[in-house]
Amino acid sequence: MANKSLNSNLHKANKAKKDEFYTQLIDIEKELKHYKEQFRGKVVYCNCDDPFESNFFKYFAANFNALGLKKLITTSYTKSPIAGGQLPLFEVKGLKPKGKEPFKIELNEVTDTDADGAVGLTDVKWLLKNDANIATPLKGDGDFRSEECIGLLEQADIVVTNPPFSLFREYVAQLVEHKKKFIILGDQNAITYKEVFRLIKENKLWLGYDNNGTKWFQVPMSYDIPTESRKKIENGVKYFSMGRIVWFTNLDTTKRHEELNFYKKYSPEEFPKYDNYDAIEVSRVLEIPKEYKGAMGVPITFLDKYSPEQFEIIGMAEDNGKGFSGGIWDGKNPHCVINGQNKFKRIFIKKVKK
Repeated sequence: MANKSLNSNLHKANKAKKDEFYTQLIDIEKELKHYKEQFRGKVVYCNCDDPFESNFFKYFAANFNALGLKKLITTSYTKSPIAGGQLPLFEVKGLKPKGKEPFKIELNEVTDTDADGAVGLTDVKWLLKNDANIATPLKGDGDFRSEECIGLLEQADIVVTNPPFSLFREYVAQLVEHKKKFIILGDQNAITYKEVFRLIKENKLWLGYDNNGTKWFQVPMSYDIPTESRKKIENGVKYFSMGRIVWFTNLDTTKRHEELNFYKKYSPEEFPKYDNYDAIEVSRVLEIPKEYKGAMGVPITFLDKYSPEQFEIIGMAEDNGKGFSGGIWDGKNPHCVINGQNKFKRIFIKKVKK
């Protein structure tokens, strides 16, 4: 139940529709370094990012040539409490954001204009004043669901951002509908959303690389964070940490083809069967019994180690979504139960026959 406790503040934020969690550059760099070749020649769209504040924009602008991008597009949302609230990093074609005015920036060319051997944001500042690149206020409010932003989405090959946590289901559904590749951040518990789990089961979505540890997000100073251990203020900036925030993607990774080695032998005493599911309980992923061929219930953290060449995903417990247990539920208590005790969120897997 520890994971539930770690994410309690995130759930409260979702309920209040407070979605301004700005990703740190170090977390972006640690994940995106694994996809360099997949970005080459592609149009990247960051559709939930204030170009004056977003570290996603900073990352792609500074690495435009190293990644071989064809184009970078970024758009912000008018209701962002941070957008326009601080001095911009650079002027855009002589314009400055007014209040919370949403902006669109399109980078088509990045040159080392100051000849320092590296392309940084000083170069981007100069380039945005030239015709090769576009910087304009949006006509609408910058909502990713708006007709204007969907039009930009249609131009993109890959979408990379930290979408609103409270709208995660709708956000992913839009990406799938428009057949886009993506690398996005989300709550680990989104794995159990029936709309998301269906994609995972069908191998249309999986986890990225850097899913260990706690990530700290910049938030507006006005955000109320009652738990002292989950917040900090550095140089006048407030940060909020959330338990298990993970990367979701449909770009292929080397990680998802790495098979695990197991050492445990099966015994009915150590791996009891559920009272109401035709599967055994495996409470720790690395203790999956090496010779067991039947259905097993594992924590959702299993997906960070999942290889489709090694395991088949049968389903998940009915407390996480009706009709997804893969036919092994007896129709009684929807939770996984052992000796009358409920187990927390389980996915059912089976080893692939070889």
